[in-house]
Amino acid sequence: MAGFLVGASTTVLCDTTAQAAPIYPDPDPDPFYAAPPDLADKKPGEVLATRQQPPILIFPETTVTLIKFRSTNSTGRPIAATITVLTPRSHQPDGPVLSYQHIINGLGAQCAVSRVLYTSDPNLQVREAVVLNALLLSGWSIALPDHLGPTFAYGAARLGGQITLDGIRAVRRVPELAAADSRIAMAGYSGGGMATAFAAAMAPTYAPELEIAGAAIGGVPMNLVKMLEGVNFNPHPAFGLLMAAAIGMEREYPDRFPISDYLNPSGVAARKAIANGCTNEILVTGAGHSVRDYASSMSLAGNGNARAVVEENSLELYDGIPKIPIFEWHSPTDPLVPTDSIRNVDRRYCAAGVPLQAELTYAPEHLSAAILGSPAVLYWLAARFRGEPAPSNC
Repeated sequence: MAGFLVGASTTVLCDTTAQAAPIYPDPDPDPFYAAPPDLADKKPGEVLATRQQPPILIFPETTVTLIKFRSTNSTGRPIAATITVLTPRSHQPDGPVLSYQHIINGLGAQCAVSRVLYTSDPNLQVREAVVLNALLLSGWSIALPDHLGPTFAYGAARLGGQITLDGIRAVRRVPELAAADSRIAMAGYSGGGMATAFAAAMAPTYAPELEIAGAAIGGVPMNLVKMLEGVNFNPHPAFGLLMAAAIGMEREYPDRFPISDYLNPSGVAARKAIANGCTNEILVTGAGHSVRDYASSMSLAGNGNARAVVEENSLELYDGIPKIPIFEWHSPTDPLVPTDSIRNVDRRYCAAGVPLQAELTYAPEHLSAAILGSPAVLYWLAARFRGEPAPSNC
């Protein structure tokens, strides 16, 4: 992400000769996604519009509802966000609803979950669809927020938490979904886990009226500062994702995170190449590169604003405590996510009295732990929907 900003000494590039503007995604051509002119008059979670979507082949006997609702960005401004709700034929009125925060590695409108559902994206079909279909067959409705927001601010975890909570508010307010009194739980892995974990931690202050049965969070990058220090200035096969997150952070915090000011011509070209890209384009563009390839200056100086942005989006450094049960799973050998930060968060939650079930899922790399851990996750979620007391292995 902001490997551009955090080096081994946790300082940032500070060559301000260029004044480059953030690069935002191309506007979505579908007017449904546009913000209405009276958006500021709406309350967080208020429904702005709904639309019945075409059936999705990989989710048979399921109706698809797209909801546009009012949410809030990281600087407190109103935004229009969207969430897709899959309702199986077997869903009973006020039956379970799972808010599932999908892994979204993208910077463009076509990367939104509400768009990817209608493509042949292999990540969704292989990694997610099997699990989601199992839940649909159980009669659960599934809500899938586009939790990166309208500017696709990849990496802005607090934003994802707020959109997730406002999406749940919106789902409760759409009569045809029959979810006004449903038990609702949340789940997500990796980037989706970041949004889920922040939603759980922010709910007591951001959405205190919501009753949430629990949250399952997996493979969560709990401390972005430590992740960046781990990569430092070295070439990395997933450097494209770090570059994408730097672009996403700048979109969300243009005055505090001006990464475009520090790009050399190669960095500007890479930024343009992935500005509307999804996972594959981003990974291919950045594979094997490093900060040294894209930065206009290696001169380091302290930049408190930029560092504060990274810290604000690091759950280990966020003092909010969930008031709901938590299921946390990760691989102890995860090569991407610093696991000491996960353990620190688990200990802090346990000390605060959070009913937390922590599970180790041994996997050779980051993403496979999502699937390997899914049976335990589904078992735990089902128990929360049944209203059983939450276990804890603190």
